Amino acid sequence: MNSSFPIRVGVLGAAAIVPMALTNPARVVPEAQVVAIAARDPKRAHAFARKYHIPRVHQTYSDLLADPDIDAIYNPLPNSLHAEWTIRALKAGKHVLCEKPFASNAQEAEEMAKTAHETRLVLSEAFAYRYHPLTKRVKEIIASRELGKIQHIEAQFCFLLPSLNNIRFKYELAGGALMDCGCYPISLIRFLAEAEPTVDRAEARLFAPQVDHKMSADLSFADGKTAHLVCDLLSPKLFRSSLKIEGNEGKLDVINPYHPHWFNWLSVRGRSGSHSEQVRGENVYALQLRAFIKAIRGELKLNTDPVDAVGNMRVIDAIYEKAGLNRRGT
Repeated sequence: MNSSFPIRVGVLGAAAIVPMALTNPARVVPEAQVVAIAARDPKRAHAFARKYHIPRVHQTYSDLLADPDIDAIYNPLPNSLHAEWTIRALKAGKHVLCEKPFASNAQEAEEMAKTAHETRLVLSEAFAYRYHPLTKRVKEIIASRELGKIQHIEAQFCFLLPSLNNIRFKYELAGGALMDCGCYPISLIRFLAEAEPTVDRAEARLFAPQVDHKMSADLSFADGKTAHLVCDLLSPKLFRSSLKIEGNEGKLDVINPYHPHWFNWLSVRGRSGSHSEQVRGENVYALQLRAFIKAIRGELKLNTDPVDAVGNMRVIDAIYEKAGLNRRGT
């Protein structure tokens, strides 16, 4: 693909995350250009396009996918629509950056991965934190054996979502805390462990039948490592975002591992003493967009690829099952 031309991106739906995850970052990533949008309500799409300087509005999602002047699609639709519209976009010849969680369940994720493989197009799950220097730094510390042999990983992501009418609380839209904020700790634990876990225990607190507002789970790995995660959409504390890693010779703590560009703090007590640092880095969404473009141009292999996304959805399905709840999308 000619790298002198920007990659032209179309947006499916006028979701609240679009400015933060796409249109604002695109201002500092000249190799990406947001050129069109479609929403269920065309009036809303027009207002959104005006506000965020998106030049074209299509009447329907299908019209957007049929636009020959679009190279890639950003899919921030409700979770229950990720699979259908990602597959349609790939079949229409567009690369796709799909919001997390990747799908309603692992079966859908496998279909998406299969289509990406068949079409040979780039499909990425939008775990932007993976592209920040903080995540790389944590990996470096683990690799340096500063903590000794890793024994336990703990990750939390909890906040208070004030709107109880939010789509995140609707089962038919594949909602639930585990799907929304819980997919982050699972993704981070898997990425750091570099292996797939077994789910040993899971406990849900319900907002409505089948819909978890809080989930905690214990995981284990073949090499003896264990992990624990907690996620909550109705957290008594306004915001809790953390990572703890315990090795046989030290400990590592991170505050705010998922949005480290706002603020982060990393502290290590290990073999060579104690130290703390803030890891500076660009906005994670700009880093993600740049990585996505590079992958389209064949300059980079993403670690948020369909194989990784299927792995994440399998753990999510297994946690719901352990907690006695239905998988989403069934």
